[in-house]
Amino acid sequence: MSQQFVQSMRQIARTLEAQFLGKQETIRLLILSVLAGEHIALIGPPGTAKSAVVRAFAGLIDSRYFEYLLTRFTEPNELFGPVDIPAFRQGVYRRRTENMLPEAEIVFLDEIFKSNSAILNSLLTVLNERKFNNGAQVVDIPLLSVIGASNEVPQDESLTAIFDRFLLRVKSEHLDAYHFNDLILRGVQQELAKLGARQATQPLTNTREVWNIRGEIAQRMRLPDDLMATYKSLVLSIRAEGVSLSDRRVVKLVKLMAASAYYDGRTQCDSSDLAVLKHIWNTIEQTEILEGIVTPVLEAHYKAHPEARRSASADVSLDALLAELQRIRATLTSGAPVSDLQLFAHMRAITEIKTALQAIGTDPARRALQEVDQLLEHMFRSGRAVG
Repeated sequence: MSQQFVQSMRQIARTLEAQFLGKQETIRLLILSVLAGEHIALIGPPGTAKSAVVRAFAGLIDSRYFEYLLTRFTEPNELFGPVDIPAFRQGVYRRRTENMLPEAEIVFLDEIFKSNSAILNSLLTVLNERKFNNGAQVVDIPLLSVIGASNEVPQDESLTAIFDRFLLRVKSEHLDAYHFNDLILRGVQQELAKLGARQATQPLTNTREVWNIRGEIAQRMRLPDDLMATYKSLVLSIRAEGVSLSDRRVVKLVKLMAASAYYDGRTQCDSSDLAVLKHIWNTIEQTEILEGIVTPVLEAHYKAHPEARRSASADVSLDALLAELQRIRATLTSGAPVSDLQLFAHMRAITEIKTALQAIGTDPARRALQEVDQLLEHMFRSGRAVG
C-alpha cells in the first residue's frame, strides 16, 4: 500500500471538511468513487454546495478536468468537441476532442438529467464502457469518474438508463440547525476571501497515483466468507423491499467496498465497508429503507470494534455538538427574554443534536444525551426558558 498516497487522499478529505460543513460523508464517497473508478450523483436543492464541493475536490487532484452545465438545448459539440472541418472537407467525419470530455479524467456534469436524448445516448457508452465513438473510430478514453449533480431525482423513464450508471447517489441537503452559527462564521470568511487576492489551489495528489493503486484495490475485492454471506443477505433484503439493484451494480459495489478498505488502511474488507449500500437508492423515499436495513449491520460491527467507528458517520464531531449545546443552554439560562420564534429554533436544534448524538453512539455521546434530555425536560417545564 502506498502510505503517502493514502495520506494525501486523507489530507484532501480534511481540507474539504474544513471548508464545507456537514459534508464528511459526501467527501468520503467522492474519494471512494474516484479510487474505484465509479460514478456518483449528488442530488439536492440549489444552494447546498453540490457544485462547490466538487470543484474544490477536483482542484486538489492534478487531473484533466472537464465541467459543464447541461440543459435540454445542450449540443453534443459542447461536450465532445466541434467537428474537425478540414477533415470533414476531405470526407472524414470526426470531432476535435482537445480539452473536451473525451480527454478528461474527472468530469463534473451539473444538471445532468436535463440533457437531451442526443447527449444521453453518447454519455451511456462513455459512462459504462469508457469509449467514445468519434466518427468511424471507437476511441478508448481515460475517464476515471463522472460526478453528476441534479436538483431532483429523475422521474422520466427515458432517464432510467443514465441514472443507473451512477453507482452511488448522495443526498445534498441544507445544514442542520445546530450548524447555523458555524455556517455563518465560515461562510463570511469565504466571502471575504473571495474579495481578496485569489490563490491558486495546490493539488495534493494526481490521477497517475490513482491508476497505480488499482491493483491494490483489486486484491481487496475478494471478500471473506462471512462478509460475503452478510453482503448476500443485505442484497436480498434490499431487493425484497422493492429497491431495484441490478447484478451489474451488485458486482461494482464490491469494488467500492474494496476502495473503502484501502482508504481506511485495511488489507481486506469488513462489515464497515457495507456503508456504501446506504447510497444506492433510486428514490428519496428509499433512503429510509436502506438506513433501516444497513444500519443494524454497521452498528453490530462497531459494537464489536468500537475503535473502527468513523467520526464522520454522524457527519459532525462530538465537540461541535457539545459546543452548540452549550451555546443554547447559555442563551436559555441567561435570564434574557426568549421569543417563541427563538424558542422554536432552539428546540429544533436540540432535537437535531439529539439525533446526531444517537448516531455517534459512543460513551461520551451517550453521556451528552443525558444532558440533552435534562435540557429538554427543563424547557418543557418552563414553557419558554430553563432555570
